[in-house]
Amino acid sequence: MKFLLFLSFLFLSFIGYSQEFIITGKIIDENGDPLEAATVYLETLADSSLVTYSISEKNGNFRLSGETGAENARLFISFAGYQSFAENIHIKERINLNTVKMQVQENQLDEVLLTAKSPPLSIKRDTLEFNADSFTTRPDANLEELMKKLPGVEVDSDGNITVNGKPVSRILVNGEEFFGDDPKIATKNLPKEIINKIQVTDTKTKTEEFTGKPGDPDNKTVNITIKEDKNKGYFARATAGGGTNERYELSAIANYFKDDLRLSALGSSNNINSSGFSYDEVYGMMGRSAGRNVFGGNRGGITKSETAGLNFVNKWKDKYEVNGDYFFGRNDTESRTRVSRENILPDSTYFTNSEQSQNLINDSHRANLRFEVEFDSLTRLSVRPRFDMNIGESHRNSTAESLNENQEQINVTETQSDEELERTNFSNDIDFIKRCGGNGAFLRLEFSNWHREQKNDNFFYSESVFREEGGENIEIQDQYIDEDEKENSYSFEASNRSVLATDFFLDISYDFDYSNSTNQRYVYEADESSGDYSILNNTLSNDFETTSRRHTPNIGLNYEGEIWRVQTEIGLLYTELLNTDNLQDNSLDNSYNNLYVEAEVRYEVERSKSLSFEYETDVDIPSIRQLQPVEDRTNPLNIVVGNPGLEPSYRQSFGFNYRNFDFETRTGIFTWANLNLTDERVVSVTTLNEDLVRTTTFTNVDGTVNASVGAFYNKQTKKEEKEFRYRMGLRANYDKNVGFTNGKKYEAYRYRLNPSVRFTYAIEDLIDINPNYNITYNETRYDINPDRNENFIDHRAGLEITSYWPENVIFGNDISFNYFGIASPGFKNSSWFWNMSLGYQFMEDDTTIKLKVYDVLDQNIDTRRTIGDDFVQDTSSLILTRYAMLSFTYKLDKFGGKNSPNNRRR
Repeated sequence: MKFLLFLSFLFLSFIGYSQEFIITGKIIDENGDPLEAATVYLETLADSSLVTYSISEKNGNFRLSGETGAENARLFISFAGYQSFAENIHIKERINLNTVKMQVQENQLDEVLLTAKSPPLSIKRDTLEFNADSFTTRPDANLEELMKKLPGVEVDSDGNITVNGKPVSRILVNGEEFFGDDPKIATKNLPKEIINKIQVTDTKTKTEEFTGKPGDPDNKTVNITIKEDKNKGYFARATAGGGTNERYELSAIANYFKDDLRLSALGSSNNINSSGFSYDEVYGMMGRSAGRNVFGGNRGGITKSETAGLNFVNKWKDKYEVNGDYFFGRNDTESRTRVSRENILPDSTYFTNSEQSQNLINDSHRANLRFEVEFDSLTRLSVRPRFDMNIGESHRNSTAESLNENQEQINVTETQSDEELERTNFSNDIDFIKRCGGNGAFLRLEFSNWHREQKNDNFFYSESVFREEGGENIEIQDQYIDEDEKENSYSFEASNRSVLATDFFLDISYDFDYSNSTNQRYVYEADESSGDYSILNNTLSNDFETTSRRHTPNIGLNYEGEIWRVQTEIGLLYTELLNTDNLQDNSLDNSYNNLYVEAEVRYEVERSKSLSFEYETDVDIPSIRQLQPVEDRTNPLNIVVGNPGLEPSYRQSFGFNYRNFDFETRTGIFTWANLNLTDERVVSVTTLNEDLVRTTTFTNVDGTVNASVGAFYNKQTKKEEKEFRYRMGLRANYDKNVGFTNGKKYEAYRYRLNPSVRFTYAIEDLIDINPNYNITYNETRYDINPDRNENFIDHRAGLEITSYWPENVIFGNDISFNYFGIASPGFKNSSWFWNMSLGYQFMEDDTTIKLKVYDVLDQNIDTRRTIGDDFVQDTSSLILTRYAMLSFTYKLDKFGGKNSPNNRRR
């Protein structure tokens, strides 16, 4: 009955009186020329709330349509460098303003919009800018909730953001990174009340920003500008919670702003696989990502993590800039994995089953520093050192068996491994740029170095039993493995840009890359008499070194106009590869010549509508693991040995993109196609003996193909407080891979088709409803064994509901259903996953008490099927399951010498 009353309430919310309208006209300048991308928006007279908005087309025409209950409203038109146009209008079905002539703003500044009122949206050259105050959210909203209100912007359940179909890779605050390179820390923690503008631009390197070169149009950066009166102050948030099954969470983050100075600190501790900052939503739903570890990566298992970090940003005299951060993390992870695998041979199949349990304890340190100095407006030097260290230990136990086609056991092995690992990375980039005037010419010198060192000490024990006609053959490995790896890499690039004509440039550059890698691996057998590991096994030990040098001289002609962008670079990829086996005292030295091409043609049909074509080539150097010719027997059922005769692989990539977003109708179409052709690709070669023990090595093959194509369509409509969005998508992938199984060469063809749909319906300050559904059709064909061709369909459906009624109460539900089309016996192929949360805000919304239940139905599973070139594999892992937790969150902020509005009310 309550549910029917709720549906009736939603239905009645549509009944209130409102008038549909269409407003048209044409915007011109003083000379009668049309103005493209002028912002047109409508506000109510009563409270100046935004009704709708649009931008003018290339010919100056605009069309503003919507629905409002107001009888009169005020129309605004704004354009950078021009006085704003404003007119009161009476709402009716059709309104034609004919021609609107904009007047030049006197004493205007370049690219500064001087108006008494900021428009909700404006376009300035390559920047799309939103005014935060024009978009209504809950009073206590964060940046992510604000982003969800912007046209063309989508935020998925994991917090990933796309703008007009393009992914957002960076989020800056006043032009600087906010706490390292994790954008979700900013989206989850920046309060809307301090945000002035949201600027969306093509992602650029610091070099491209300084020289004025165009950035990556298919990757976006969001810059958040802080309101001037909010740029002095602080805001902080702390959460503490405890729950069933001894689950707990503690986290705190604090930020201090003072003009160009910003200081941020964070700390957390929990055993629910959460960072405490990026994925944990204080309000609303927890989301499916609550079981992931952000700082440690998605390792699987259950992790107790402790994290602390500090970030510092400052500028002096608009000349010196320092940005530094430090993170410490400790992860204690328990994991268990079960794998069932069918291996496909030319004329038969065999099976392997394995189970592994592991405890991994890891301490990590990460520090970054960027120092920049602008000697003058034309000269800049940037130095960016980076350091990270991992110190850890792991304890692994595993069992594995191999069975023939008749499910008869042929071998079984048990292994134990106690390993200590220490890994250190240090890198540094030095970048010097000298601009030659303001026409785009420059000279750039860049030097980079990277040093990596890893030490492993592993006490390894295995006992393998091989079934034979005469009985059993038992093999034991009791070893101490001392392994050290080092890699030193250096690169130098010199480039010069000359101006041939307006927007037409000649680029000449030379790149040199050098890398030296060593691997010293000494295997000591246990001495039965003393128990010491003192007997060196020369067969399994190695001292291997590989050195590569890559020279890339190239020349390019580039045109960078507003409508057309044509970039071409052509040159030579000259690669030298030297492999040395110091134990065997032999070496192999080869050199390779390949054509280097990087080209892009981009056509801007009009604002927010473009198409582009890209082509590039590249070379991939084999890893030292693939090159060293020594057996690795740490998996007794799969012995791996490298091939020092491998050649670098040569890859050609083709790409096509078309994007079109219509601000007037809030509709977007995004399509793409990619094709990769690879020659000399490094692939595995496996052979099988009568005991079903594999030996794996590597070789080069030609003819591998990877292709993908996709299209998305989305639309947004908003009427008064109601908003409706939907997104439909279709992806298709094709892969042709070449490999070897039991020594025989084969080709495998994989096809995947993935249609999806997602809806959003929201009533402001009342409810958000987000259903979604997608299916994935998988098909794999093997020419070695057509009887084992594989095809199946996976289904995923989800429903996210968040309600904000009654006042100060937030009730969130995230429900998903997963069905895997096929799974091996003993693997569950379907599950329901339901997260629920109930929060209450009090003390002027600064304090929240929240009860959340993770995996309400206790059905969460981690089953997944992997289709390889010559195998089909099902995996099931230990994951976080049902728990309930009660948490408290308190927020504190003060800006511009005053408390926030909430604090002032207290």
